[in-house]
Amino acid sequence: MEEKLEHLCLAPSAQAHPTPVLFVHGAWQSAWCWQEHFLPYFSDHGFEAHALSLRGHGNSAGRERLRWSSIKDYVSDVAHVIQRLPKPPILVGHSMGAWVVQKYLEKHWVPAAVLMAPPPPAGVLRTTLQVMSRWPIAFLRLNLTLHLYPLVATPALARALLFSESMPEEQLSRHHARLQDEAYRAFLDMLYLDRPLPRRVQLQPLVLGAGKDALFTPDEVKATARAYRTQAEIFPDMAHEMMLEVGWQAVADRILDWLRAQKL
Repeated sequence: MEEKLEHLCLAPSAQAHPTPVLFVHGAWQSAWCWQEHFLPYFSDHGFEAHALSLRGHGNSAGRERLRWSSIKDYVSDVAHVIQRLPKPPILVGHSMGAWVVQKYLEKHWVPAAVLMAPPPPAGVLRTTLQVMSRWPIAFLRLNLTLHLYPLVATPALARALLFSESMPEEQLSRHHARLQDEAYRAFLDMLYLDRPLPRRVQLQPLVLGAGKDALFTPDEVKATARAYRTQAEIFPDMAHEMMLEVGWQAVADRILDWLRAQKL
């Protein structure tokens, strides 16, 4: 992508690990969701920590064309950032970002990957039907306008879909204020147009799920792990936004432990 992509980087004071980490955000968000906790935490543990905002997100260019941005476009954005790094990074993707990471892995090599709260490779039909049933007005508005923001338009909707019931109101309001629209085309890709093909991926990622995820059930996360010939690990008391929930550090520590086991 020739246009500007927001790219955050925190270099460690003492680099204990030679391989950088690149975090890829999910729907309605941008690089800020990693800046809150994960970027400084991984940097403090000796990793060069990077996060990008996909096109049309955060401070990246392309907001006016966001509606028709595709998963393929997002994969291209990830590839563009990786080309600027000194070596292939460890990829960590959350939600839609985990889908993007899966698609990137079909054609590219990285030393390791982590899928957090990933949509199942079979697609998001079950999630779509559930959202349609639970929030019919927001879902109707979504399809009439071809914008996904109606699903998170209020703090109450955002809490129900993304955050735990126990998240303090002040924290919820702060996160909600930074949510944004998401590409309708990317939603269609995850529904049926551009599904991941795990058989093309040799790498076995670390797959992490949230027990109280309103979007993707533990069974779906486990199915994703099976597709990659591994087992999922579920954090029982967490909601979808695993990097922003109260228990975020336990998730980060599990990733760090796994990377140590991979000698990265």
